[in-house]
Amino acid sequence: MLKSLHISNYALIQELEMAPSAKLNMITGETGAGKSIMLGAVGLLLGNRADTKSLSDPENKCVVEGCFGIENYGLEDFFDQEELDFDRECIIRREISPTGKSRAFINDTPVRLETLKELGKFLMDIHSQHDTLMLGDGLYQLGLIDAFSKCQIEKLTYQEAYQAYLSAKKALEKRNQEALDLKKEADFNRFQLEELSALKLQSGEQAILENEQEILENADDIKSKVQEVLGQLQDEQFGALRMLSLANQGVLQLARFAHIFEPYSERFQSVLIELKDIAASLEDEDSAIEVDFEKLENVRERLSKIYHLQQKHGLESVEELISLEQELSEKVFQVETLDEDIQKLQQLKSEAEKEMLSKGKLLSEKRKASFDQFSKELEGLLRQLGMENAKIEMAHQSIPPFKEGLDQIDILFSANKGIDPQPLKQVASGGEFSRLIFAIKYIMADKMALPTLIFDEIDTGVSGEIAIQMVRMMQEIARKHQVICISHLPQVAAKGDQHYFVFKDNSSHKTVSKIKLLSKEERITEIAKMIAGANPSISAHESAKELLGGL
Repeated sequence: MLKSLHISNYALIQELEMAPSAKLNMITGETGAGKSIMLGAVGLLLGNRADTKSLSDPENKCVVEGCFGIENYGLEDFFDQEELDFDRECIIRREISPTGKSRAFINDTPVRLETLKELGKFLMDIHSQHDTLMLGDGLYQLGLIDAFSKCQIEKLTYQEAYQAYLSAKKALEKRNQEALDLKKEADFNRFQLEELSALKLQSGEQAILENEQEILENADDIKSKVQEVLGQLQDEQFGALRMLSLANQGVLQLARFAHIFEPYSERFQSVLIELKDIAASLEDEDSAIEVDFEKLENVRERLSKIYHLQQKHGLESVEELISLEQELSEKVFQVETLDEDIQKLQQLKSEAEKEMLSKGKLLSEKRKASFDQFSKELEGLLRQLGMENAKIEMAHQSIPPFKEGLDQIDILFSANKGIDPQPLKQVASGGEFSRLIFAIKYIMADKMALPTLIFDEIDTGVSGEIAIQMVRMMQEIARKHQVICISHLPQVAAKGDQHYFVFKDNSSHKTVSKIKLLSKEERITEIAKMIAGANPSISAHESAKELLGGL
């Protein structure tokens, strides 16, 4: 419930503080005094939009803050999901800066307006003219029936099945589109795959082929130069090996004369061994190299095919071509298994649809089972509110599945005998609609488990005994819920546990709205004014005392 409300710098309100009773609170005041302005400020706490036009003083920010007791309303999961600190008291604050920037806070943590709106659904229900429009909306009516029939479990079960169906449907549609795309590309992909597969590419072969091509293209020159080098190394008279051997013999003789020359001998031996090894390796290379024009042509042809495919596909290596081949192979395989995949997904969709329709039927049956009881209770309340001939009927139509189920309903209403019930948006006067909405709110109060209900001139168009009956019903609601009622009728205002008076203060340079919690004596005076005008008679005061006698 709302424990306290603070408003500053909002429209005609400079500063306003109120701490409503946990039961029935009445708010009265002259037309234009600021009662609806208060509701606008409360709406900010519930996530309504605002702009700089809301600021009383355009140089300062507007602040609206409400403290709500939420200990017994099972909101811990909501706070966990939104990563907010949970406490027995929840403080909601909205700030609108002079630049128009709006900020929202829950327990001093900044939140998005969507979060504020979601929390507001659990805290407060405000009747306004908007409700009159909403009552004609099919989804709004469906929500009323769902709350009345207590089918939350069936609805949640259906919505889970509905989401599973949508997922299965989406998967099938996606696979069908993929199949269409793959089939369009199938022949081309198969041609590209065959072209790549025909080469039987091997990882690393490009470098080997390029080296081989280089050797084959220069085979004559290479063999000639190798023979020349071998001659320079191995010539019996002037070859490098012959000269080094003679030099080595000289070093050996030096080593016999002095030990300091022994290392030179070892180094000469190493050089000789290395040169002999080089000569042997060159002989092997010479033997391996062939002038083979046919082989060269084959190497050139294979490299040409590799280069062509690389250029064609915008790739730079054989490894990338091999990867592409694997990718194309998978696509070709997918095409070959498409029908089987689609058949499986169609089966899954059919099963999900069957499950959804089954759960939807259970939900629909529970809704329809409550129609008669809902109509009877509503008719009974309307009779208590002076509408003896009121008739309520429920029109139902099965429709294709959507998020809320398989049902389209319409609450049909007639206030007069002999007139067939019609959809709500087509019938009912202002007073009739007020009583109809109030009766619905009365029925739904416990069903929807809202801590606070606010009625904004719900008694419009009613008077006398009907108003008394209406306020008695408010008192019934107030046994379990906090009720705040803005009223213009004395017989209604007199029955509140607390009575707030909204008035305009013209004592300064600018008119401002203020609110005052009335004492018992002040209530007598205010009720008397509501009965007889600004200067109530003694009899008006006596009537006011009589109305207040039930306090």
